[in-house]
Amino acid sequence: MFWIVASTIVAAFMAVVMIFVRLKAAKEPASVKKIILPPLFMSTGAFMFLFPVFQVKWIEVLEALSVGIIFSVFLIKTSKFEIKNNKIYLIPSKAFIFILFGLLIVRIIMKLAIGSTISFGQTSGMFFLLAFGMILTWRISMLYKYLQLEKQVRYSNE
Repeated sequence: MFWIVASTIVAAFMAVVMIFVRLKAAKEPASVKKIILPPLFMSTGAFMFLFPVFQVKWIEVLEALSVGIIFSVFLIKTSKFEIKNNKIYLIPSKAFIFILFGLLIVRIIMKLAIGSTISFGQTSGMFFLLAFGMILTWRISMLYKYLQLEKQVRYSNE
């Protein structure tokens, strides 16, 4: 029970940090590097699967990634870019905070439901995959939108 509570507190802390990071990022122009680096850095967490305690079945991998992709839709819908002075900025969405905490609450409920049937390590592995699937899908969508606007800026300068 301690680990479930501790991991929930850490997840809530990470959500608060994400809100501040997102608000700060809106003040600077977006770039390809800023879009692709977060999932790249997060991918190093996959090393957890080298340890048997975190390993999950392939069906659980597919389930977790699928839920992550579904959750990403909320983030994709609230991620908009705008062009200011020939630079592309991510517009901070007022709904982002509510979506982030809503997803956190759903994850906590799911963790409590799943945590009673599978081990803490496997639950951790599944929620890593869920988060990775969500962030990767969201960032791919952001990259696509960004590149479309970058073409638009480039053509308007010619």
